Amino acid sequence: MDCPKSWISGQLDGSVVTMAESRLNATAAALLGLLHEGPMTGGQLMASAQRRLGPFWSMTRSQVYRELPALADAGFVRLGKPGPRASQPYAITAAGKRAFTRWLNEPLGRDQLRNPVTLRVAFGELHSAKQLRELYQEALEYHTNAMTQARNAAKVASREGDTYGSTALEFAVAYHKAALAWLKKLPS
Repeated sequence: MDCPKSWISGQLDGSVVTMAESRLNATAAALLGLLHEGPMTGGQLMASAQRRLGPFWSMTRSQVYRELPALADAGFVRLGKPGPRASQPYAITAAGKRAFTRWLNEPLGRDQLRNPVTLRVAFGELHSAKQLRELYQEALEYHTNAMTQARNAAKVASREGDTYGSTALEFAVAYHKAALAWLKKLPS
């Protein structure tokens, strides 16, 4: 079966494999996971992804709108009746639930650590002292605000009885705490 290009991944050794078991990439799987809550439009999926996953998983509008038609073509979601402003609701199908379950049972793979601050710090000797101070200050502000937002989202999830969602959001809190501790140790 031909898979959408977005469902093909490159490996560290440069080889290319498809998502053989579930046929899902992480973005497609996240969308199917969110659709377990009920039918949603692309905009509603973006809002739900930002609320539930945003502190620890990034997803762009273009990714969502690229994946939804591919999921429909694969039979994993079905389109509902168009709503206001031609919004198109999507609902997960039985095949989509099975694919999501297969995805949940696949090996995790490797974390993908890509941090723009760390990349710049790696070339710190090429920065001026002023550039480094500004970089550190911007990163401190970002991680402080992001930690506060993640902590607040975790509290809301906990109050709503979403134990797993709250636990996932606590990862984001711990990540930003670790980033702040690391930033405070950086050379000036």
